[in-house]
Amino acid sequence: MDLKGKTLFITGASRGVGKAIGLRAARDGANVVIAAKTAEPHPKLPGTIYSAAEEIEAAGGRALPVVTDIRDETSVETAVAKAVERFGGIDVLVNNASAINLAGTLELPLKRFDLLQQVNTRGTYLCTQKCLPHLFNAGNPHVLMLAPPLDMHPRWFRDHPAYTISKYGMSMCVLGMAEEFRDRGVGFNALWPRTLLKTAAVDNLLGGPEVSSRGRYPTIVADAAHWILTRPARECTGNFFIDEQVLRQAGVSDFSRYRVDSDRSEGELQLDLFIRP
Repeated sequence: MDLKGKTLFITGASRGVGKAIGLRAARDGANVVIAAKTAEPHPKLPGTIYSAAEEIEAAGGRALPVVTDIRDETSVETAVAKAVERFGGIDVLVNNASAINLAGTLELPLKRFDLLQQVNTRGTYLCTQKCLPHLFNAGNPHVLMLAPPLDMHPRWFRDHPAYTISKYGMSMCVLGMAEEFRDRGVGFNALWPRTLLKTAAVDNLLGGPEVSSRGRYPTIVADAAHWILTRPARECTGNFFIDEQVLRQAGVSDFSRYRVDSDRSEGELQLDLFIRP
C-alpha cells in the first residue's frame, strides 16, 4: 500500500519531523496540507510553509501551504476548509505541531505553561475534532499523534511536569479516541522516536549540533509513519509505536543510514525523552 492520491493534513509541517513525513508521502504522489504558523523565515529556525511546499512538490506530491495557528478554532476551521476545497477531502491527520519547554515548576512562567497545553493537548484535540467529519468519508482514515507512550513513572514528571502533562495529553487523546471511534473505522495511533532527532529546534534551541550528533535524522520517523499510515485503519488503532520498533516489524535491520554521526555506534545514541533504557 502507498499514499498516492491521499490527502494528509500535517500540523507543524514547515520543518523537522512534520516536513519529513510530508516529503515521504510526496514520494508516493500524495497531497500534503502544510498547516503551520511560519509564513516568514524565523531567525533561528529555517523553513517556511512555502519553502516546505516547494520541496514537497519537487518530491512528487501536491502541496497546499496554509498559515495555521492550531490554538485558534477559526484558523483551524479555515485550514480544514481550504484543504477540502483544494483536494476534495482529508484521508490522514498528523498531529505533529508541538511546543517544548523543559523548565521546572518554579521556573516556568504561567504563560509558558498555557502555551504548552494550548499547542500540545488542546491543539491536537481541536485539529482532530475539525478533521474527523472528513476522515469519516475517507477510505482508510488515520490520525497519527507525535506523542510518547504513556508511562506514569515519576522520572518523566520530576524535571518538567508541565511539558510531560502536555505531551501525555496528546497520548491520552490516542487512548480515548481510538476506542471512541473504533466502530467508525478511524485509526488512532501515537508515534515517538527511540533516539534524539536532529532538528532545527535541537540544533538552535535545545543543545546544539553536538547534542543532535548523538541522534538520528527525522527520516526514521517519517518512514515509520508511512508504514503506520498504510496499514488498514480498522486493524491498526490504539497503538503507541516507537519508530525503530515499527521499522523492525517492517523488515528493516540496518539503521545506519539514519544516524547523524556515522562514526557512532547504535549503542552510543542518546535516547529521547520518555524512553526507558
